[in-house]
Amino acid sequence: MNERLKTCTEYPKMVRGELYSSLDPALSDARLLAKKVTRQFNDTAGNPQDLSLDDLHRQRVSILRQLLPDLPDTSEMEPMIQFDYGFNLHIGNNFYCNFNCCFLDVCPIEIGNNVLLGPNVQLITATHPLDKNLRRQGLEYGKPIKIGNDVWIGASVVVLPGVTIGDGAVVGAGAVVTRDVPPDTIATGIPARARAK
Repeated sequence: MNERLKTCTEYPKMVRGELYSSLDPALSDARLLAKKVTRQFNDTAGNPQDLSLDDLHRQRVSILRQLLPDLPDTSEMEPMIQFDYGFNLHIGNNFYCNFNCCFLDVCPIEIGNNVLLGPNVQLITATHPLDKNLRRQGLEYGKPIKIGNDVWIGASVVVLPGVTIGDGAVVGAGAVVTRDVPPDTIATGIPARARAK
């Protein structure tokens, strides 16, 4: 995490889900670092250095640990990815993230063990006030996302702020998840509705 965030008054508000100003210089610096690291990671697409698969995996994990210091060796992410900050993303073991995923992590995103994300998945914790006057002031807030163990999220799923997806759940391709998904269910549609497996 950026050293400046330790004295930033807006960062604690942000991760607690309170209104905060995203224009704070320390937050802007942190987002810039995330852009630099993701560019470095995304530049590994196509394996331009012709590394072995094991060496390519190690290189990618090393790059991502600049933002995600606790990223397990058993987790794998494919380019192209995007983060707001990266350091509010917490990933369990045996995680696989397919191509083109987006993590808007103004609040924590907790991902359990043995989780699969299809291509183009978006995990979005950021949201904005309904009051236009607050939006004009540059204020926003977020709500955390929690994904349990053994979850499969299909291609092009959008998970919105404040959602919990329970252990063993499956979210079908193209779903927009606006509310919690109970454990061991299948959720599909827009908005996603859960049913028994």
